[in-house]
Amino acid sequence: QVRLVESGGGLVQPGGSLRLSCAGSGFTFRNCGMSWYRQALGKERELVANIPRTGGTTTYADSVKGRFTISRDNARNTVYLQMNSLKPEDTAIYYCKARPPGGTGYWGQGTQVTVSS
Repeated sequence: QVRLVESGGGLVQPGGSLRLSCAGSGFTFRNCGMSWYRQALGKERELVANIPRTGGTTTYADSVKGRFTISRDNARNTVYLQMNSLKPEDTAIYYCKARPPGGTGYWGQGTQVTVSS
């Protein structure tokens, strides 16, 4: 059974940091590109960051460039999102997605991030 489990969300003050984790099981993690998405209340889900299966060139949404860093540990079947200098507009549910070659992808259940003073 395919599972993606996000963790690490919570409440943080503006300017603070959080690190999200997403652990995968039930599929070949190292063969999948991995992504983080987010969805704020009343808005569409948007792509935040991508990392290829080899952990090479990463890409980011303009709104998070220079503040967020995506990384992966294939030995632990885990992808991370380090979020620094958080802003209230970063408040959203954050989802990870596994992108298998030729497949439609798998989603996690999401973790809430709230940035507020």
